[in-house]
Amino acid sequence: MGTQLYSIGISGLNAAQAALVTTGHNISNAATTGYTRQEVIFGTNDPQQTGAGFFGQGARIETVRRIYSQFLTAQVMEARTQSAEYNAYADQIGALDNLLADTDAGMSPAMSGFFDALQSVTASPTSLAARQSVISAAQAMTARFNALDLRLDEVRTGLNGEISGTVEEINQLATQIARYNNQIAVAEASTGPTRLANDMLDMRERLISQLNDLVRVTQLQQSDGSINLFIGNGQPVVVGGSAFQLTAGPSVEDASRTEVTYTAPGGTVLRMQESSLSGGKLGGLLAFRRETLDEAQNALGRVAIGMAEQFNAQHLLGQDLNGALGTAFFNTLSGSALPASTNSTVAAAQVNVTINDSSELTTSDYRLRYDGANYTLTRLSDNVSWTAATLGGLPPAGSPQGFTLDSGATTLAAGDSFLIQPTRNGASDIRTLLSDPRMLAVAMPISTAASLTNAGTGAISAGTVTSTTGLPLGGPITLTFDAATNVFNVTGGPGGTIAYNPATDSAGASFTFAGQGGFTFQLSGIPRDGDTFTIQTNASGQGDNRNLLALAALQDADTLAGGTTGFQGAYAQMVAEIGSQAREIQVNQKAQDVLLSRVTESQQSLSGVNLDEEAANLLRYQQAYQASGKMIEIASRLFDTVLQLGG
Repeated sequence: MGTQLYSIGISGLNAAQAALVTTGHNISNAATTGYTRQEVIFGTNDPQQTGAGFFGQGARIETVRRIYSQFLTAQVMEARTQSAEYNAYADQIGALDNLLADTDAGMSPAMSGFFDALQSVTASPTSLAARQSVISAAQAMTARFNALDLRLDEVRTGLNGEISGTVEEINQLATQIARYNNQIAVAEASTGPTRLANDMLDMRERLISQLNDLVRVTQLQQSDGSINLFIGNGQPVVVGGSAFQLTAGPSVEDASRTEVTYTAPGGTVLRMQESSLSGGKLGGLLAFRRETLDEAQNALGRVAIGMAEQFNAQHLLGQDLNGALGTAFFNTLSGSALPASTNSTVAAAQVNVTINDSSELTTSDYRLRYDGANYTLTRLSDNVSWTAATLGGLPPAGSPQGFTLDSGATTLAAGDSFLIQPTRNGASDIRTLLSDPRMLAVAMPISTAASLTNAGTGAISAGTVTSTTGLPLGGPITLTFDAATNVFNVTGGPGGTIAYNPATDSAGASFTFAGQGGFTFQLSGIPRDGDTFTIQTNASGQGDNRNLLALAALQDADTLAGGTTGFQGAYAQMVAEIGSQAREIQVNQKAQDVLLSRVTESQQSLSGVNLDEEAANLLRYQQAYQASGKMIEIASRLFDTVLQLGG
């Protein structure tokens, strides 16, 4: 019996010592990130059967287990990956918002300065100093377009670097997790599934958490203790002891854009869909580029293209101080078509993107594909597609997009595709061509006059030019009123007659000489028989600012986005949208941080180390150890007594 008591005491000592060691381990790792509290699980040794019944044989140590909840851990994982995504997105969009909304560095003050300079010329159309200020303001405005686009390109380049760095971190973590999978599988195979490699499990969990902070991962527990990890649309990055690599490199459609590819188990390289890589830092970076940066750069380019095209169109209708028709004020801008690197005829095939109506341009990119029989153009912002047998039929006339496509003299091959970017390079490419202030076309090339001998109250307006075809005029055009037939006989120019009834048209009637520069004018009042009016070439344009007024009116005209907004309105709308997105992300970020804090508290209340509780356990297990020691002492005395009786 003494021997049995001695054995029980030894088992109690071992159990108490194991509990003390585990408690000490918990206390020493209280501040260790990712550590899960452990506890010793005790069991009762098999009892000894005797004639008097079963006598206990003390305690044994079943295992040391982690106080772990897969459900709570999964909640923390999801909250962390969502929080990391919002944090990455918020950092990027906050800087972009500050850049574009800056009252000094943004586009709004530069465009306002340009139109203010135009307004200053209205008071003195012949002032070379005032005209030079317009050119200087235009140069400052185009330089601001260039600078902002360059800054956006720098953001894009920095983003590419961050994406590449994040992918490298993902690969490193996946490799480490696979290594731990191997170690855990070996350890648990040698000790059995009930004796877990707790610290290695914690380390693997910590690595998975770090990986989840970079990109959302899905876990699948295996029977050997390993965990398989999947990203995107189910692509495995860790399977048992094997890790599969991601690669960050130039996109096959746009070499300036870093995309993520995946090397499948069979060695096949797959392009990852950006939208499938959600969550974590990588998801936030890709979402910012896709949803905000691309849109912002396209929107800025659209404003530049609209400014260049529409200002040029009006300036060409004017007349400068030299008496010549206006020339292009800004350079002509066009879109770009980037051939996929997989195109079979990449060295020869090309697609030209010509802007034909800036008012219809969107801020989306497009994808053009050719299957050997038909061309398909897809608007990437909403995946609306159009199909045509010829490239010139895209976009279709019934759905104008503001640009036309052609392949020049080259022929596309089946399977070729192009990334169409109608507005992406607008802000980077815009330039001010005009440098001579005398060539600022503020006047109209045609003037009108009423004869001093007219007896009636008839009047002719100064008129406007809508086309320079047929200009300058070959000679004056004279309108002579015939009261008997209520017509003006036209001498010179198109000739013929124009009907004018003083009884119904005295309030004003518009007429256009389409063959003479698209000249539109108004006749009003009640002319007398024989009254004449003259339309002729504007000899010098001195004191004439009609075209200048038309140019200045572009500032407030709704000439973009289908006629819903103007240059500054479109820019302000872009800034407002980015600001709204930034505020939305910040709100979501704060809400997610609160959610993360709460689920972490719940998880830590179960799995975290409570030092007060562990201190109490130290005392409890110390007393158990001392009691077991006392038991051994008593067993020793009993044994000595037995020996003495035998002597």
